[in-house]
Amino acid sequence: MKYSDFHVHSKFSDGGSFAEDVVLSAIDKGLDAIGFSEHSYTPMDFPYCLHLDKIEEYAKECARLKEKYKDKIDVYHGIEQDYYAPLPPDGYDYVIGSAHWIKTPDGHIPVDSRSEILREGAEKYFGGDIYALVEEYYRMVGEVVEKWNADVVGHFDLITKFIELDPTLFDESHPRYVAAWRKAADRLLETGAVFEINTGAISRKCRTTPYPAPQIYEYLRERGAKFILSSDSHSAETIVFKFDEVEWETVDFHEIIKKKMP
Repeated sequence: MKYSDFHVHSKFSDGGSFAEDVVLSAIDKGLDAIGFSEHSYTPMDFPYCLHLDKIEEYAKECARLKEKYKDKIDVYHGIEQDYYAPLPPDGYDYVIGSAHWIKTPDGHIPVDSRSEILREGAEKYFGGDIYALVEEYYRMVGEVVEKWNADVVGHFDLITKFIELDPTLFDESHPRYVAAWRKAADRLLETGAVFEINTGAISRKCRTTPYPAPQIYEYLRERGAKFILSSDSHSAETIVFKFDEVEWETVDFHEIIKKKMP
């Protein structure tokens, strides 16, 4: 099977590899397309996001690589747009909509840094109610496609990143948790956006299964959702990570994005 990977980070944001090395790895692995999706500029995420003074350079490098390797692979210039990004995602080939931060009176707390941060955030800002924090996360997820006109829903249940390592954080079968993700899913289904089957947390040894959880995948699939495989790779070595082991139904995002391009 011919793969493509459209959720990939390089040194332009928090990836560990130069963009050209990622392209060369993709060619070596036989991909027909590679899409860069650097983290959008967000001030609270400054060490890891695409800095303002790098936005133009990022676009030029993607264009250079697209031209240089056009006979071997298609290269795309995308963005992973955070819910709280201050700038619109203009000028990109495609947009992945994601929620990485929860806003509080004292700033923002990260969703995917450590489970202790989520516990402390729930205690300090949500009256000790972890499900209230979870509900706020899924509120943002449910709105992110409409807010940014995103093409793809990024790692839908990112807030479960640490559940396998710390199963007492919250209960995925709790009625409030289920109600929160279903409300977000129903809203996103109306947009027609594509959902990721994201293997990134597996490569980072936080999970043994991709996002979304199997019960969420089944709920979405039964209601007509379309899915693509994404590695959320942060190095040249982990693109298309374990794609060959995922048996869930997917569509070819490369074909979708080609039809969208002028």
